Amino acid sequence: MQLSYTEENYLKALLKVSFDSGSEAVGTNELAISLMVKPATVNDMLKKLKEKGLVDYEKYGKITLSADGKKIATYIIRKHRLWETFLYEKLEFSWDEVHDVAEQLEHIHSQKLVDKLDKFLDFPEYDPHGDPIPNRLGELKVQFKKTLSEVAVGNSCKMVAVKDNSSSFLQYVVQVGLGLNNEINVLSKQEYDAIMVIEVNGQRSSVSQKFADNIFVVCQHCEVGKLCPNERCTFN
Repeated sequence: MQLSYTEENYLKALLKVSFDSGSEAVGTNELAISLMVKPATVNDMLKKLKEKGLVDYEKYGKITLSADGKKIATYIIRKHRLWETFLYEKLEFSWDEVHDVAEQLEHIHSQKLVDKLDKFLDFPEYDPHGDPIPNRLGELKVQFKKTLSEVAVGNSCKMVAVKDNSSSFLQYVVQVGLGLNNEINVLSKQEYDAIMVIEVNGQRSSVSQKFADNIFVVCQHCEVGKLCPNERCTFN
């Protein structure tokens, strides 16, 4: 099926919002915020996608991807995350630069190229931002994780991914001294505005709830994609 770049972007955004919310059904406003467009613009595109059998949608109702829509969206995400990994690992782009370039490369339709890229990278399971990469069958690792804002004071955790892939946020993460697999100690949290004081590699920083909401973590004993062996772990 021949789709425009915009149609592909909508399908990818639908699947990503679904992943982030933990629900297959997505609201129009949620999708509009993700794509940074007006709800009316979303409604117009959804009509086109519904006509092509890619989404199930009624006006003012929730949106779900059809089987075909989910397959296409998963393939686009696979391409995007493989290209991000290639740019980061092989061309030495920084993790805040890869997203915008991968947005362009994800629309290349050569299955052979994508499969060879996957093999060339030795079949990576996660991209530079910690997001799982779907394999050739569309399967991806399940992640048992929480946001940093959900971690109680006095606990330690390990950063495994970010929710916000924007350059400004990723640069801020680096300024805090934080990176994938770094240990985070939660030292305090203000009751009034939820500002947290965290410690990373001996460096203390005060971070907002918005920041903490965009950092995904697991406990120190967890392996991403597996249930934690620690019986007291609250991340499972």
